[in-house]
Amino acid sequence: MKQRTGEPWMTADDYGRTLPRFTVNLLSADLERSARFYAEVLGARIVYRDPDFIALELAGVAFMVHADHAYDHHPWSARLEREKTGRGLGAEIRVLGLDPDAIEARARAHGATVLQAAQDKPHGWRDTIVCDPEGYAWAVGKTI
Repeated sequence: MKQRTGEPWMTADDYGRTLPRFTVNLLSADLERSARFYAEVLGARIVYRDPDFIALELAGVAFMVHADHAYDHHPWSARLEREKTGRGLGAEIRVLGLDPDAIEARARAHGATVLQAAQDKPHGWRDTIVCDPEGYAWAVGKTI
């Protein structure tokens, strides 16, 4: 059940119209913890935040995180309640244009999981893979 009181900074309909043709929406059991990870580790800008939802921008791309409780009427609701770990397994969110060494260092300092240390890869990126508090893998880096 939604916990926000009052009106958001814009309606969901208006916000939806601002989104790029491709975006990401993640779900979180602990929105505050997720907000800290995105801002402090990845360096995302928090555009808007309330107890149900965070609108963020990273490397010029808008994305969002919803609290699990905001999905109480969604078909995933029962599964979210049952399965609290291992989200995102098999999906890798890739962002080009971020310093992988700095992000790896911040991830380690915040106790976040580093799946792969920063390294030069054959596909022409230097990247690191870090996990957010829910287990979503973020491969971030820059071209070599």
